[in-house]
Amino acid sequence: MKSNRTHPQQRLFDDHSLGSPDEDCCGECCRPSCRCCSRRAVCLSSILLAVGTVLAVVGIILALVFGIPKPPPVNRVCRTADNSTGFLCDDRVTCIPPSDLCNGVVTCPKGADEDTHMCSDLPNNLPGGLVFRCGNPKFWVFTDKKCNGFNDCGDCSDEIGPYAGCTPCGVYWWPCIPVDFQYCSCIPRCLCRDGRQHCYDWSDEYTCPKSLTC
Repeated sequence: MKSNRTHPQQRLFDDHSLGSPDEDCCGECCRPSCRCCSRRAVCLSSILLAVGTVLAVVGIILALVFGIPKPPPVNRVCRTADNSTGFLCDDRVTCIPPSDLCNGVVTCPKGADEDTHMCSDLPNNLPGGLVFRCGNPKFWVFTDKKCNGFNDCGDCSDEIGPYAGCTPCGVYWWPCIPVDFQYCSCIPRCLCRDGRQHCYDWSDEYTCPKSLTC
C-alpha cells in the first residue's frame, strides 16, 4: 500500500528576489507587524505626488500657451453731472469725464483714472463707450470731446456727419463756415463783431449780434 505523502509546493520566488522577508509578508496579508505595508503606502504617496506635480506643470504650460483667463471686466460706465457718459471710479460713486483719464492728473479717489495697465495702450484698454473713432480710424477722441464745437478729430468728423450725431449750433454759437481750423460749422458767438473775420461770408462781423463775451 502506497503511503500518501504531502510534498510542499516549491516557492516561485525566493526571499532574495523579493528583497526581504518583510516584503514577502505583504503578498499574504497586511498585518500591522508587516513593515512592507508602510513602505507600500510611502510608495503610493510618492507616485501620487509625482502625478500631481506633472499635472501642475502641464497646467502652467497650458496657461502660458493659451493665456490665463482674465477676471470679468468691471463696469466703468456711468453718467456725469451733465448727463454725459463718464468713467466710474473704484468708490462706485465718483463719475468723471472720459477726457480726465490718463492725463497724468489723479482725479478718482483711489487713482483708477491713471491705472498703469489701462493707460499703457490707449485707446484699446479703455472701457467701451468712452471712445469715439474719427473719420480716419487711426485717430480717436474721448466721447466728451465729441459735439463740443471744436475740431478735435482734425477732419470735423466729431462735429459733422451721421456718426457724430451732433445737434445744430446752440445759442452760444453762430452757424457759418469758419475760417479757423479749430471750428467746424459754428463759431463761438463771443467772437462776433470783434473786428476779425471768423466766417468766410463775414457774417460774424455784419450779421451776428454780439451779446456774449469770451
